[in-house]
Amino acid sequence: MITELQLHPLCTLFPRIVGAEFEALKADIVANGLRQPIVVHDGMILDGGNRYRACIEAGIEPSTVEFDGGNLVSFVLSANLHRRHLSEGQHAAIVASAQQWESAQSQGRPKKTGNVTGLSTVAERRAVSGASDKTQRMADKVARESPELAKKVAQGEVSLPKAIKQLAPAKAAPVAEPEPEQVEAAEEEFGPSAEEIAFLEATEQADRDAYNNLVEIAAADDKLAEALALVVTQTHEIARLRALVRVVEESRDGKMMTINEQIRTIKSLQRKLEKFERTAA
Repeated sequence: MITELQLHPLCTLFPRIVGAEFEALKADIVANGLRQPIVVHDGMILDGGNRYRACIEAGIEPSTVEFDGGNLVSFVLSANLHRRHLSEGQHAAIVASAQQWESAQSQGRPKKTGNVTGLSTVAERRAVSGASDKTQRMADKVARESPELAKKVAQGEVSLPKAIKQLAPAKAAPVAEPEPEQVEAAEEEFGPSAEEIAFLEATEQADRDAYNNLVEIAAADDKLAEALALVVTQTHEIARLRALVRVVEESRDGKMMTINEQIRTIKSLQRKLEKFERTAA
């Protein structure tokens, strides 16, 4: 009997692959087996949701490994964020949502070196998502005010510009006694104009259409379909290795910081001891 696993909340931020891309992944697993095991944490799938689903549909028992790295968010983002075609708005929404999740998990808990990823500022989130400052700020706003809506943006169900428009009514002044000052205050501090929102929306749709066309063309040709399956598998493996490298680097940095702190403590104690010895003499 195949083990049934649920997706970790961080894993659910990413859209599931469908159509020709998913069929190519499933065909590769049937032909070559599951080359990359499913990464689990607390009994949930942290990385490998698509591979797990492909195994289930193919009737293959998926192999799993327990996550033993440092920061969950860093690992998931490194392993998944750039492995498949996502719009700029989706990238920004995923990073913003991941940061919100991490903040909620860390509330009331002491912060430990290596346990909190560097996503506390807009600049840091932009560096990870690759989005523009304006796009990242828009995504941050949606994630802050409506986590479920941000998740829909991340999964490609709603575009980021449309999500911003959906938030607007909630910020409007009361109808009974309209106050122009309050309405003015409700404007976004980053000031996306209607033209900017429309441009971003059109760009995201064009990128999505172009990618879907490429997948359809590849699926229509057997050799191209085989190449697509190989690319999907290799891309997953590259992303996994990059994620592991980042986790190891964070763990290394955390240990180095701990060692440096210990050295400073030892030197401080040595100075105190020398001072005490001089006083005693």
